[in-house]
Amino acid sequence: MRRVSYTGLYMKLSELKREFLEYLEIEKGRSLNTVRNYEHYLTKFLEYAKTDDPKKLTENMVREFRLWLNRQPGTKSGRQVETMKRKTQNYYLIALRAFLKYLRRRGVDSLNPERIELAKVSERSLDLISPTELDRLMKAPDVSTEAGLRDKAILELLFSTGLRVSELCSLSAEDVDLSRDEFSVRGKGDKVRVVFLSESAKRAIREYQKARKDMNDAMFIQYGKNVKKSEEKNLDLRLTPRSVQRLIKRYATIAGITRKVTPHVIRHSFATDLLSNGADLRSVQALLGHANIATTQIYTHVTDKHLRDIHKKFHSRK
Repeated sequence: MRRVSYTGLYMKLSELKREFLEYLEIEKGRSLNTVRNYEHYLTKFLEYAKTDDPKKLTENMVREFRLWLNRQPGTKSGRQVETMKRKTQNYYLIALRAFLKYLRRRGVDSLNPERIELAKVSERSLDLISPTELDRLMKAPDVSTEAGLRDKAILELLFSTGLRVSELCSLSAEDVDLSRDEFSVRGKGDKVRVVFLSESAKRAIREYQKARKDMNDAMFIQYGKNVKKSEEKNLDLRLTPRSVQRLIKRYATIAGITRKVTPHVIRHSFATDLLSNGADLRSVQALLGHANIATTQIYTHVTDKHLRDIHKKFHSRK
């Protein structure tokens, strides 16, 4: 017998998936990238389930899907490894659980989302660079060039504010008022928060702005041989997140840093710097734009000065 939804019409899972993705984008304000990821995870599950009827989703089906995921090859540092990481497997389950919660709110009879448990994963480790390495990274750009001044401003701004790379790239020149020490940024979930500028960040941005000869609205733009043609055609010169990742990787090499350095590593350094200097966890949560304080708590174990002092004072091996 076909199930009847609250509208009185039978709804297929494929139709409900499309409506759920629209709900994520429009009502929940999720980024297009997030919506694409959810679509990928749900499509994989529905292809595996081989049903379009919400009532036919079962716990056993999810269990078999988890077994299938666990036997899929994964990647680590760009190379293929034997099995998919549990953290990656959980992304599929999180998407499925969110979809089932949406169905329940819609009054659609299907599997209870609370029956889906995530796989246990090891505690997240942080990629950090030392203060000395950070200082070398900041000094790596050649500030005798306009591109070098741009890159210096990017590095200083990332460490001063803890911005995500997507937030940095979406900035317009008018967003940052150097007469003030703060500005607003729109982050994940379309949430607005205030971030603050250090004196060194303000100085670097001011020097870059003075050197610019273009009329582009973007805060940070591309440079290179094809830029003039792009400008003449009125094409977007805004730096992309991938471009920022590449330039930071290049400066890490110039600075002699052997470990992997990304925009997110600088964001980690921003958070640990605040906590190690006495900032409280709630304030750091607000500055980072974390919705859940549990996300911010990953930084506490690397910044617990009290425990370090206790060890120094009481450990018998001097």
